[in-house]
Amino acid sequence: MNEYYYWIALSRLTRVGPVTAYRWLSGVENNIQALFSATTNELKQMGLSDEQIQELKKPPQEEIESDLHWCEKNRCKIIPFTDPAYPSLLRETHGAPIILYVQGDATLLLEPQIAIVGTRKPTALGAELAKIFAHELGRAGLIVVSGLAFGIDAASHRGALEVGKTIAVLGAGLQHIYPPQHAKLAEQILCQGALVSEFSPNTFPQPKHFPLRNRIISGLSLGVLVVEAALRSGSLITARYAGEQSREVFAIPGSIRNRMAEGCHHLIRQGAKLVEKAADIIEELGPINAARHLAIIPPKTPQVIELSSPPIDIDPQLQPVFTEIGYEVTALDVIIIRTGLTAGKVSSMLLTLELQGHVQAVPGGYVRAQVR
Repeated sequence: MNEYYYWIALSRLTRVGPVTAYRWLSGVENNIQALFSATTNELKQMGLSDEQIQELKKPPQEEIESDLHWCEKNRCKIIPFTDPAYPSLLRETHGAPIILYVQGDATLLLEPQIAIVGTRKPTALGAELAKIFAHELGRAGLIVVSGLAFGIDAASHRGALEVGKTIAVLGAGLQHIYPPQHAKLAEQILCQGALVSEFSPNTFPQPKHFPLRNRIISGLSLGVLVVEAALRSGSLITARYAGEQSREVFAIPGSIRNRMAEGCHHLIRQGAKLVEKAADIIEELGPINAARHLAIIPPKTPQVIELSSPPIDIDPQLQPVFTEIGYEVTALDVIIIRTGLTAGKVSSMLLTLELQGHVQAVPGGYVRAQVR
């Protein structure tokens, strides 16, 4: 049996977490083969129960060989926590995964990373901000890490792919891309980044897996940026892990009427750093990163989101309707009431504004298009 066989066997043990596994390995000087070849008496002296010893002595050989075959066929790297290729920041965290399965460029795990997370149902502005921040942070040399989920995660990956590379951490085995609608996005990430999981390749997604995934997202990163999040959400779980792992937590504020901003406001009240532009994060992480990684270089021409001045070429006749539309969703009936115009007139003006690229129709109404 090769060494990876034993690492997979160790990671598959039931009712044995990483902390316990690390303790066992320390008893054999991190020699994984020595652990599996130890006698029953030696294992008992290390604190293993009879049930644990039995499971250690009879690993599921067929399943492990299936994992090894899939990894070989799909160019998937198996990185044990004792391997120099294992990310050092993650190794320092409590309960770090015993092994990581990685497809794509595994060297990215050793580069400076920033996590971007948020709701699966963002506002149009939230999705746009996630993409812009990922774009700018990627241009500064940071690898954007997220969870491949709908909403903020997907927008972050796409923004990073525009200028660089990104890492997606899955809540399932790499054989099962979740959600399946993101299969093409996963292919792009595979070409320009890396897909990572602690679960064996054929593991199906389960609700309990995603909080575990979140601890890896934060553990890999120098900091975590929350773009939009409800008060009870997986994004706040990731932020909590980040705090426990002594990572920086950043949050973008939003409208008090936006429920997806409540989580960010809560984090800011708890001490998260309020950020308005990517440079705020780059400046904060620079000194922290200097002792660990290559320098983070602020981009010379950062993108600027203009939130106040209307486009100079807007038709004055359309201005009454345009003025009533902000960067949060504004319902059609609200626009009609505010302008005092007829529904037909407002609808005609909105169509013109949309065709000219000044506003966007979104679920629930309209939002002002971003001006960079």
